[in-house]
Amino acid sequence: MAKIKVLQFAGGEIHDWKGVGDEVEATLKEDSEFEVTRVNEDLNVFTTDLSAYDAVVFHYTVGSITDAQRDGLFNFVKSGKGFVGIHSAADSFRDSPEFRDFIGGYFVTHPRYRSYQVSVLDDKHPITEGLDEFVVTDEQYITDYDPRVNVLATGLYKGKAYPVIWTKSFGKGKICYNALGHDANACKNMYFKLTLVRGVKWAAATA
Repeated sequence: MAKIKVLQFAGGEIHDWKGVGDEVEATLKEDSEFEVTRVNEDLNVFTTDLSAYDAVVFHYTVGSITDAQRDGLFNFVKSGKGFVGIHSAADSFRDSPEFRDFIGGYFVTHPRYRSYQVSVLDDKHPITEGLDEFVVTDEQYITDYDPRVNVLATGLYKGKAYPVIWTKSFGKGKICYNALGHDANACKNMYFKLTLVRGVKWAAATA
């Protein structure tokens, strides 16, 4: 069986992208179905030929993206490939409304780093199948999001439910956004690891 070829991209400001990147890489490499290539910081990778990959796993914060870099990534996903954004992917490239539309939402604020409950809305979807409720210790992202995204799981903040995991289509491709994974410790949570792996397999159209 052919392996799922993943381009893992990590970088940006504010967050510990190296710690998160190391944990994400380790989690993906624990699964024999993945073949992982990791690139740090260099957004020009998206101007190269990405056709050998099945999915991009993306952890980045703030920064700027050029039209060529953005179009390379967008065209990759539009062609029928996958994209999985982790946590601060929703706070990348604040000056690019096109990227916000691509992800399906954007960061607004966050409460203090704490334990909070995640409630699964769809326990039949391949990413959240068999899950109900679970607790994480993480930084909860409060996002403004496109109501057309498919919200799979939520967390409460000031009495209102905000998405934790959502999916959407983009051209022929698929996008999963997972708001978990603020730092290396948060990435060790079994539910983050499970939904990450499942999210990549789903986005790569193999699950």
